This record gives sequence, structure tokens and C-alpha cells, in this order.
Amino acid sequence: MSWSERLAELGIKLPGVAAPLAAYVPAVRTGSHVYTSGQLPFVDGSLVATGKVGAEVSPEEAKDLARVSILNALAAVDSVVGIDNIVRIVKVVGFVASAEGFTGQPAVVNGASELLGEVFGDAGKHARSAVGVAELPIGAPVEIELIVEV
Repeated sequence: MSWSERLAELGIKLPGVAAPLAAYVPAVRTGSHVYTSGQLPFVDGSLVATGKVGAEVSPEEAKDLARVSILNALAAVDSVVGIDNIVRIVKVVGFVASAEGFTGQPAVVNGASELLGEVFGDAGKHARSAVGVAELPIGAPVEIELIVEV
């Protein structure tokens, strides 16, 4: 089964590629890898939520936003090489705009990691970082980067 067929089986449709907010491109291929720029939780061109996780945004909502962000990252990869050319997921980097004292960044970024596992199975197992930050662009609660082998 191809990855696009697996997405369809799960009822997941990749979104359009999110427009860059500054001077960069959504994804770049070099050799056998594609690196995405940080992807925010945009749906239909709008940021789904703003605020800090552990204050204005609940950890559960932030986990869902990480899932939205990883779908945007997969869409960026798809735009460069096609989703079915992914061999494996290599690394996920998750940034979580965190309220003071919030330490649940790994659970938030699980939203991205778990989706990758659902879609790619063993090929979705990846290295990962989950980092708490003071602020993210335009007030986003979550930003996700992805590296894939193709």
C-alpha cells in the first residue's frame, strides 16, 4: 500500500502547502532527504489558535495543533517529491510556546509523532526534539519541523 493510499484509508487529506511568512521556502530536497521549514497549525490559510500552552491553550488542544502542523509539513514534503517517495521519517523537531512552569512539551509533540506512526508504521519511527520556547511566530502555540528520507 502506498502512503497516499494509507492516508486515504485513515480518512486524512493533506492540506495545501502553507504560504511562507518570510523569505524561505516550505521544503527543500538535498540528496536523499527533504527538510521542511517550521510549520504552524494553519488550516485553510488561518492560524487555528494563538497563545501559550499551559495558559491560553490546553496541552490537549496543543497536541491536536501539533497534528495539524505535521500534516502541513507532510504537505510541504509532498509538494517537493510526492508523499509516496518517502522512505522513512528521520526526525521531528517540535517547538511549544510554553507558559511559565509548563513542562509537558513531549506530550504536545506526541500529536505529530503519533500521526506519523499511524500513517507510516515502522517507517514513521523517528528521532525527535520537543523544545519549550517563550514565543513563536504570529503567536502560534506550536511549530513543527520534519526531516524525511526519500
